[in-house]
Amino acid sequence: MSIVGKLVGALLGLLLFRNWMGVLIGVTLGHFYDNAVVRLRPPSMGRGFIEPLFAFAGALSKSDGRVSESEIAATEALIARLRLDGDQRRAAIERFTAGKQAGFDAGPAIADLKAWCHGRRDLAFIVLDLLLDLVHAEGAPTQAKLALVRRLCASLGVGEHELAALAAMKGYAHATAGARGQGPRGPSARRPSEVDPYAVLGIGRAASEREIKQAYRRLMSQHHPDKLGDVPDELKRRAEDRAREINAAYERIKGERGLK
Repeated sequence: MSIVGKLVGALLGLLLFRNWMGVLIGVTLGHFYDNAVVRLRPPSMGRGFIEPLFAFAGALSKSDGRVSESEIAATEALIARLRLDGDQRRAAIERFTAGKQAGFDAGPAIADLKAWCHGRRDLAFIVLDLLLDLVHAEGAPTQAKLALVRRLCASLGVGEHELAALAAMKGYAHATAGARGQGPRGPSARRPSEVDPYAVLGIGRAASEREIKQAYRRLMSQHHPDKLGDVPDELKRRAEDRAREINAAYERIKGERGLK
């Protein structure tokens, strides 16, 4: 937590106003400065991100009772995509193993991921994007998996419709009441041509032209890759993919409706 702005603000407030009210004003302004610096700082992809991410992944895999081969494969694929070095890989495996233990409390991992995001929605979407392949590793997610993902979404400030839109961008039919044994088994990813463009934008088919444009602009602002700063290529690539998927969905809707 940065306190430089608060300290400088307090000193300037005392020098300018020479009373405690000036100090309070300076601390308040410094607080806003510290928050702005944190938000603009490129995210660190160190242990503070890797450990809670894989601990949560372990809890997510175990939430329905057992960790399957497809969930292990999805976790290995996540390690490969993040291009973790030897130490990072060991830390990821250790935390995944801890997360899949009976009675593991996912609360601290969720809190750490929230702290890593610093209130930035673009970073929250990165976290969820990375986990969605694991959520859908066995096809339609179980109620237990959905409940845990919703806990994370609530902590990160991401709504159900936004999670559904993100799943649609990745080609998954987002389930709200999935359960193992209900619906088709196996991978639920679909080809881009099969993805509902309205689901990608998080709107209904009855949405007005104004609502469509607002949804498009909001999503492009939230998923713009230029906001990420210095992050691994995989994360930038996923942000670029999301931006392309949003653009493609918007163009499809415009074409269907004859919008300009």
